[in-house]
Amino acid sequence: MKTRNMLFPLALAAALATPVTALAGGDICDKTAKLQRQSAMHELKEEFKAAMAACINLTDPVECQECKDEAKADYAENRGLLHDQFLARLDLCELLGGGAYDPAIDPADFTTEIDNPFLPFPFGAVWLYESETEDGLETIEVTVLGEDETREILGVECVSVRDVVYLDGEPVEDTIDWYAQDADGNVWYFGEISFNYEDGFVADIEGSWLSGVDGAKPGIVMLGDPTVGTTYRQEWLLGDAEDAATVLATDAQVVIPYGIFDDCLQTADFLPPEPDALEHKFYAEGIGFIYETKPGEDETVELVGVSGL
Repeated sequence: MKTRNMLFPLALAAALATPVTALAGGDICDKTAKLQRQSAMHELKEEFKAAMAACINLTDPVECQECKDEAKADYAENRGLLHDQFLARLDLCELLGGGAYDPAIDPADFTTEIDNPFLPFPFGAVWLYESETEDGLETIEVTVLGEDETREILGVECVSVRDVVYLDGEPVEDTIDWYAQDADGNVWYFGEISFNYEDGFVADIEGSWLSGVDGAKPGIVMLGDPTVGTTYRQEWLLGDAEDAATVLATDAQVVIPYGIFDDCLQTADFLPPEPDALEHKFYAEGIGFIYETKPGEDETVELVGVSGL
């Protein structure tokens, strides 16, 4: 997703109740948000100085002034974004209870048999989705790879799930995500490797992260016992992977061409680095993810086929 300059809706934060129990650490979450802002501001100031240095080396007075004006405008816009990100992180801290984030991972507590009712990942299963976007028809194919393609992360054997996104038939993103389920039925997310394509070639691996590398830690993508109001981190790598979610309902109905689904789980998924990137996701028992909508936008993602369940 692209970064946008808009604050994560405070109305949502105010409406959500029952945050998960905070870990020890008091206001560590708030302190982390403040340090992130200070670090980002330092980097932004250095970038601004470098931009101005380039501008003063333009000998044409008009061109030089235009360059300076653009650098100043970019600095002001990005400074505003950093402030919005800071506020969004504080909102999330309030929902989570303010403690440090340091989940204890015991490999003995995990299994590759992922049978969570709302996110089952049996080996060989395949889901197909479609989304009409302003750029064209986007199709998504999610495949749980075989037992011989698992990966050990932090001592935990993780299931590999391949997620390929096509735009009008051409690949734009090819990702492998790694998951494992704990003894309480929670499905944990341990990392991903994401290949982003442009004109048929790999352009970058932006968005990739791995638990245990550069301070990254796993998060929960699906609760074993979803309760309305519960907020939880889905991934954790400061500045890069900060997705979180809140359970909105466990009795939602979804009507799509593929079928009518009752008693669906509905979550609000958001991430402070992109304060307005709010998604509502719906999960059907025994199938998993079936539908996504973004409040205020027409774009949706819909399940069109599934096999191997």
